[in-house]
Amino acid sequence: MKILLLSILLFCTQPAFADFAKGLDAYFKGDFATTFKEWQPLAEQGDADAQFNLGLMYNNGQGVTQDHKTAVKYYTLAAEQGIAKAQFNLGNMYDNGDGVTQDYKTAVKYYTLAANQGHADA
Repeated sequence: MKILLLSILLFCTQPAFADFAKGLDAYFKGDFATTFKEWQPLAEQGDADAQFNLGLMYNNGQGVTQDHKTAVKYYTLAAEQGIAKAQFNLGNMYDNGDGVTQDYKTAVKYYTLAANQGHADA
């Protein structure tokens, strides 16, 4: 039974990993349209790495119109899943008032979450 469950889990995650890797390859080639096409569905399905990376794309305007509010949306989704880089970047967004009302208390909350995971800059 355990082997069957493990096989099912591995089978289900391989396509998602392949899509993420395809998006990552496209990102490093500067093909942001393909990157977005690969990562957006994964992010909507709850993939924290895809959510964080879409946050970066929206924050920096890579392949999409720069939109800090949408960056905050994706950083928040990833931060809630424990991604330290997303927590740190979200702290920056609140610290600077990018896409959100400036809120130092919330910034410290996210910086602290990231620091507690060993994020050096936090």
